[in-house]
Amino acid sequence: MIFLIEYNRSKGKIVTFRDFDDSQRREAEDARLEIELDVNPKRVDHEVVLLEAASKDALRWTHQRYFTDLTELLKSARDQNERAGRLEEKGPGVDSR
Repeated sequence: MIFLIEYNRSKGKIVTFRDFDDSQRREAEDARLEIELDVNPKRVDHEVVLLEAASKDALRWTHQRYFTDLTELLKSARDQNERAGRLEEKGPGVDSR
């Protein structure tokens, strides 16, 4: 599947989300271009991307930042840094599980 995402960076929110079958690649590309042409002259801080994934769940896993609000992302990054710090304290050869 092909997914079109227009993401408002400053708000941390998806503005547009559409999915297309693989056979609709041209339609997806045209839709992305249409959004880009609308957004760019306005100098809006939006990101417009086409992504491929087996499913929406797979896309959520690989591109979590589009689906998680900024507070959750910061908490997740903080948690990961804390876990990494604890592993460093234990020294090399420690299983990360």
